[in-house]
Amino acid sequence: MVERNAVLGVVSVALGMVLSPGPNMMYLVSRSIGQGRRAGLISLSGVVAGFLVYLAAANLGLAVLLAAFPQVLAVIRLAGAAYLLWLAWQAVRPGGVSVFAVRDVPPDSPRRLFTMGLMTNLLNPKIAVLYVSVIPQFVDVSRGDVLLQGVVLGGLQIAVAATVNSSIVLAAGGVAGFLAPRPGWLRAQRLVTGGMLGALAVTIAVPGGASHLLAG
Repeated sequence: MVERNAVLGVVSVALGMVLSPGPNMMYLVSRSIGQGRRAGLISLSGVVAGFLVYLAAANLGLAVLLAAFPQVLAVIRLAGAAYLLWLAWQAVRPGGVSVFAVRDVPPDSPRRLFTMGLMTNLLNPKIAVLYVSVIPQFVDVSRGDVLLQGVVLGGLQIAVAATVNSSIVLAAGGVAGFLAPRPGWLRAQRLVTGGMLGALAVTIAVPGGASHLLAG
């Protein structure tokens, strides 16, 4: 079954990913600010549906692959670390824009909000890499059912993402209003996010780092 360190590792990665600027967060924040909290929550339901699609597709294929070729984890580990470093750079690079910068968006129907949330997530390369290159490295072939481990760890990621994004949707308007006249705070948000992702990338890149993440 899934060990404690794997749970802590996935939760840490999930937090770093969900707090980093990306298509999902930008879409949810823009809808919440431009069309209200209800629109943001409907959009989030579409995003969660996209996570479930990735969870099913990735684990059905990866369960077979990792059981047959455990060495693939080394390649997955390096690819995941490289992508986390790229996300960290996007967050801290000069000229970057905070996700809480106010943007004007036209109103949409609930059906379109859900569909756009779903498609935004399905077409989000960050989530694709998360399920294909990052989460699988926390799977331990020696601990039994690989498919079950993948489902449990993916479920943890979805729970973290849904919880954090719900909080962001509910607070987006107030946060945007607070940060708009404070460019220093917007910059600090980007730097903290980039630092978290960079630290996770370095830990993951070290052999055995994922399984010992936050150990002790």
